[in-house]
Amino acid sequence: MLKRMYVRVYGRVQGVGFRRYVQIHAFRLGIKGYAKNLEDGTVEVVAEGYEEALQKLLEYIKRGSPLSRVEKVNYRFCEYKGEFDDFEAL
Repeated sequence: MLKRMYVRVYGRVQGVGFRRYVQIHAFRLGIKGYAKNLEDGTVEVVAEGYEEALQKLLEYIKRGSPLSRVEKVNYRFCEYKGEFDDFEAL
């Protein structure tokens, strides 16, 4: 089933290749959406795809990129909207 997932990632996740890391895994899993740095030092991820693929992406996000340190992850799933053409690291 297609779903949308909203994720907020806390920790050392800006300036360490985290958004690109998420983008690479999203491409590989066929997920569309974006990863974006926010002013408060967190990263926002909005992703759309099959629920199983989103769960796998969430596991990669929780693990973090080699130079990052993920301290906390908030997420929720909701209705698929079909708004994205690809996955961008903004």
